[in-house]
Parts: sequence; C-alpha cells; structure tokens
Amino acid sequence: MNTEERKNLRQLDELVLNASPEELEKIQKIDYQTQLDGESFYHIYINSDSLIPPSIKKS
Repeated sequence: MNTEERKNLRQLDELVLNASPEELEKIQKIDYQTQLDGESFYHIYINSDSLIPPSIKKS
C-alpha cells in the first residue's frame, strides 16, 4: 500500500468515525449497494467528491 492509499484509508476512517447517525445510515446504504454491485466502498469513496463532507478535505 502506498502513501496515497494510506492517506485515503485514514480519511475514510475519519469519515466513518466522525459521522452522525444519519450520515452512518447513508454510508451503510452506499456500502451495501457497492457490495451488491461487486465494488468496494473504498473505491467508490476515492472516486467521489460527493461523499466527502467539508470537514474532510481530499487533496
């Protein structure tokens, strides 16, 4: 795993750990759907700016 991947995983961890109950419900639905589609939540996360709250900036 390279540095960029570690950074993305850390940001995803922060997103989940700091999410409100409503945000966690949305994350859970997205995660469930990605699993049904045969994809991973991580890959959807790193390719989507819409999942990132303003408090977590991706560079």
